[in-house]
Amino acid sequence: MSTPQSPMATGFTAASTADDVLAGIDLTGKTAIVTGGYSGIGTETSRALRAAGARVIVPARDLAKARKALDGLDIVTEPMDLADPASIDAFAARFVARGEPLHILIDSAGVMSCPLERDTRGYERQFATNHLGHFQLAMRLWPALAAAGGARVVSLSSRGHRLAGVDLDDPHFERRAYDPWIAYGQSKTANALFAVALDARGKAHGVRAFSVHPGAIVTDLARYMSEDDLRARGAIDEEGRPVVDLARGMKSVAQGAATSVWCATSPQLDGMGGVYCEDVNVSPVMPPVDDELALGFQAVGVRPWAVDVEAAERLWTLSETQTNVRFPAY
Repeated sequence: MSTPQSPMATGFTAASTADDVLAGIDLTGKTAIVTGGYSGIGTETSRALRAAGARVIVPARDLAKARKALDGLDIVTEPMDLADPASIDAFAARFVARGEPLHILIDSAGVMSCPLERDTRGYERQFATNHLGHFQLAMRLWPALAAAGGARVVSLSSRGHRLAGVDLDDPHFERRAYDPWIAYGQSKTANALFAVALDARGKAHGVRAFSVHPGAIVTDLARYMSEDDLRARGAIDEEGRPVVDLARGMKSVAQGAATSVWCATSPQLDGMGGVYCEDVNVSPVMPPVDDELALGFQAVGVRPWAVDVEAAERLWTLSETQTNVRFPAY
């Protein structure tokens, strides 16, 4: 069973930028939190939301790096590490204690295709950071989201979700061989399923959730890939510059931030939620192919396992167990 995935006439395209999407939208009086908001797509997302009038808060593991990246943008930075549950709790507690509503939460931070690493709980790094950290953050921020009278949560997935569903029996590679790309794909499927399950719980409280494929953009996320590998994939040119080729899904940072801010702010999505979006539109559900890597992730579309309601509920139960954080009883 899948969420309703039906593209619409949005007036935007894969070439649209975050500023294009936000033209005419006034976010004055709104508050947004953007994880990873000081690197790559996250920086552009933060800048665009602030330019539209929102108060933007960027939690950061590396405050010095964050302040340098966001210098001059009038964006608040606060300490938080998605790999440290205590740090997540502390950040969220500070925000909730201020009694402010939270209108936008964009989960943009993440790691990709890293060597096998485990946190202090023994959890695999990509699943723990990309999914469990954001799950815990959203749950701890729930009082502020519910108080907004209409909030949106945007979970950055990826076409990488096509590499793997979530292995609910062994998400941390304790009984199977570790593959960095399978682990990344699993975490990106988890990001999409999180939006499905959160939206199901949040819509009664005015909180809607979306997942997003921003596009293929060379940022710090590719730190574990060599220049030779990036060049072989056509992601950078001979001078090491990122390639923009919309026919292959390769976008600029400004284009990559567009779908996130659209999901976070667009009145076109009023009354909707739980859908996977790309190219500033809702994606169609497409059947899997035999070799996703050979296809090059070029075709638009979400795979069925990333919008499956039953899988989303099972992942939610697992996430509550592994974080020891429960959805608030409202």
